[in-house]
Amino acid sequence: MNRKNATISVLLMVSLGHLLNDMFQAVIPSIYPMIKETLGLSFMQIGAITLTNQVTSSLLQPVVGYLSDKHPRPYRLVIGMCFTLTGLLLLSVADSFPLVLLSVAFVGVGSSVLHPESSKVARLASGGAKGMAQSIFQIGGNVGRALGPVAVALIVVPHGQGSIRWFAVLALVAVWVLARIGRWYKRQIEQYVGGKSKFDMENDTHLTRRQVVVALIVLLVLMFSKDFYTANIQNYLTFYMIDKFGLSVTASQYVLFAFLVSTAVGLLVGGEVGDRYGRKYVIWVSFLGSSPFALLLPYCNLTWTIVLVILVGMVMSSAMSAILVYGTELLPGNVGMISGAFFGLSFGLGGIGSALFGWLADISSIQHVFQLTAFLPLLGIVTYFLPNIKDR
Repeated sequence: MNRKNATISVLLMVSLGHLLNDMFQAVIPSIYPMIKETLGLSFMQIGAITLTNQVTSSLLQPVVGYLSDKHPRPYRLVIGMCFTLTGLLLLSVADSFPLVLLSVAFVGVGSSVLHPESSKVARLASGGAKGMAQSIFQIGGNVGRALGPVAVALIVVPHGQGSIRWFAVLALVAVWVLARIGRWYKRQIEQYVGGKSKFDMENDTHLTRRQVVVALIVLLVLMFSKDFYTANIQNYLTFYMIDKFGLSVTASQYVLFAFLVSTAVGLLVGGEVGDRYGRKYVIWVSFLGSSPFALLLPYCNLTWTIVLVILVGMVMSSAMSAILVYGTELLPGNVGMISGAFFGLSFGLGGIGSALFGWLADISSIQHVFQLTAFLPLLGIVTYFLPNIKDR
């Protein structure tokens, strides 16, 4: 990464804000075993909770991204975190299925604001190393999602649902961090036209309209593969470990933690390799490299299941920043909209996948679901149709 020109402190603050936001998001699936029992929910209702949370994010993120490109506002991030704060307080007292849905919808709205806005801030602070900057931003989210299950295991499981209110204190910390970013962002808006970085204004891919359309379709297929597969792991790995190996809720949360930490490592490696050797190369290795591990995972013993979960998370996650940066390079000058659309689509696909896999688990078994989803990474073969982009 070109550290001489990058605003490292801003990238770290953006990553911290992403960490806190996604840790709050991770609280939701982490309490599924608890609320499934206390509220008597089915797997289908569990999937509906995820769908509600992620659809509120996915539908609003492209809109927020478009507004960010056209009408940048430095303190929009703070407003979004206030929605998340409200959702957490509601979730701590939710005693019915509808109230849980309302709570997670508020949290989803907060997330819909953070991702496109923060992604744009990361681009502005990248110093030209766009892949690494995006990875640093996304690592915060992955670490936050990894800490969520552990925090639930240490705080919520022993002390009950009401203890979720303690996460609201951290939401206030997030408001403070995002306010500091807002002050820096305000100066960038004044310096650059509409808050667009010089890396957007200088970028020219020289691709035809047809090549851009084909590339976007390929990226959609890749996101479908990645997001459906990871939605199954993130939302149902704990149930899988409990059902197949008889682990406790706490032990299964630690396995999920290992998976999420491995995705953070993969993100960092993928960002650096993408900046050096190209995004397409990273995408190839990520999808086809993770396929053998995914196919073997449903048929292994406990030890090898944990090992393969870690390997799949590490290899597949390396494509996350590469896909997003590739998308923003296809349509330079629209970082907010593209980031919002991609993050929103990712959440939406994850929500649909979660609901679908919950329904399949109800009519068959959670182990059968893991066997079916193991084939999804093979869709990475469509990477062949991505045009090579020379980054100026």
